[in-house]
Amino acid sequence: MSTFVLVHGSWHDGSAWKAVIQHLEVKGHDCFAPTIAGHGKGVNKNVNHAQCTQSIVDYIIDKDLTDIVLLGHSFAGTIIAKVAEAISDRIRRLIFFNAFVLNDGESLRNNIPPDSQALLDNLARESGNNTVVMPFELWREACLNDADLELAKFSYAQLSPEPYQPLIDKLDLKQFYSLPIPKSYLYCTEDNVLPQGEQWGWHPKMSNRLGLFRLVQMPGSHEVMFSNPIGLAEKIIVAGRD
Repeated sequence: MSTFVLVHGSWHDGSAWKAVIQHLEVKGHDCFAPTIAGHGKGVNKNVNHAQCTQSIVDYIIDKDLTDIVLLGHSFAGTIIAKVAEAISDRIRRLIFFNAFVLNDGESLRNNIPPDSQALLDNLARESGNNTVVMPFELWREACLNDADLELAKFSYAQLSPEPYQPLIDKLDLKQFYSLPIPKSYLYCTEDNVLPQGEQWGWHPKMSNRLGLFRLVQMPGSHEVMFSNPIGLAEKIIVAGRD
C-alpha cells in the first residue's frame, strides 16, 4: 500500500480530491490532500511560488510523512518539483498529472500560448489584487469538457481566484533535474487546456522533459477528478506503484 500526497492545481484547494481519496482509501492507501498557500476561499492571495512550495514542504514535515508518492496536478507540477528538491529523502515517486514540467529558469506563464498569456495578464491586471478568476466558458469547454452542464456548474462553484505571482515566478530547477527520484506522467487524453500537439501539449512536450519516466494514460479532461474520480484513482495507483 502507498501513502499518496495529492497536490491540487490552480483555482482549487485540497477538497478537489475528495472523491478520488475515497476510492484510494477503500483500496487501502493512505491519502493526504494539502491546500497550497494562497489557495482556497477567504485566504490571503498575496503569495509567491516559494511560499506555495514551502506550505507543502511544511505540511509533509509536520505530519512526518515518509516514503510518499507525491502527485501534482497542472500548476502543481511546478510545486512538486521544488518540494522534491527540499525533501527528496521523503519521496518514493513523483507523479505529474497533466502537469507543467518547466525547464530550468522558466515560469509557468512561459509555457502557455501567447493568447493564454494575454488573457491571464489582463485578468490579473483587472482584478485589482493580482489574482485570476477562471472564466466559466473556459472551465466548461477546455477544463471539464467530459462532463454535463450540471457537474460543470457544481465544480465551478468550488473554485476561487488564483494568485498570479506563482505563475510568473521563474524557477531554478537545476537541482530537480539531478534528482534520482522515479517519475511518472499521468496523461488524460482529452485534456484541452493546452492546445493538443507537440508545440504546447502536456504529452509529449511536458512529459518528455522528465527524461526517463513511466507513462500512464486514460481518457478524460483536465478536471477528471470531478468527471471520473474512480477511474482517476485507479490510474494513480498504476502510476504510483513500485
